Amino acid sequence: MTDYAWQGPKRGIDRAVLLAHGAGSDMDGAALRAVSDALEAAAIPSLRFNYPYRSVGRRAPDRPKVLDAATREAAAELAARSKLSPEQLVLGGRSMGGRYCSLVVGADDDAVPARGLMLLGYPLHAAGRPEQPRADHFPRLTVPVLFASGTRDAMAGKADLTKAARRIKGPVTFHWIDTADHGYKPLKSSGRTAADVLAEVAAVAVEWVRVLPG
Repeated sequence: MTDYAWQGPKRGIDRAVLLAHGAGSDMDGAALRAVSDALEAAAIPSLRFNYPYRSVGRRAPDRPKVLDAATREAAAELAARSKLSPEQLVLGGRSMGGRYCSLVVGADDDAVPARGLMLLGYPLHAAGRPEQPRADHFPRLTVPVLFASGTRDAMAGKADLTKAARRIKGPVTFHWIDTADHGYKPLKSSGRTAADVLAEVAAVAVEWVRVLPG
């Protein structure tokens, strides 16, 4: 059984956002909560969910097929709860969760329709393996895409991610968080706190969703 958390209005809406968590977190992770709170303040609903391994208390992520199926199921759940068509929904989330949202939207077979993709710390490659980019599906992405990544992200360097994203057919927006790493932690020398960074990410995400055409 999948855990879900709806946040925001249920009536008078024309868009809604799915928020998937990263591998080491869950649906109550700080980044997802910051974004969902900011979306609610802007009268945009969101649905957070746990992947099956988190729902049963495991730490290791499920197999790819299970993660793929759970992402599709969550997108369908958002459509049902919001009473919106899939084309009105933004799919995305942190790291692994955002990646799987992009995989189902860019699938070779049975692709999931979406209004856009919100990729918060996209893991372009596993740590220490830049020679194995996770971007084969990028050419099949035709919807607007937001990348919000730290300039010190060890799983997606700025130059590498910018280059890989050129293969995306839809309009791409980048937002780089100065000195932040993959977990959105900034350097102490920056004078910023983790809360400052999450507030920045949330504000950028909400504005991007708010002005999406459709």
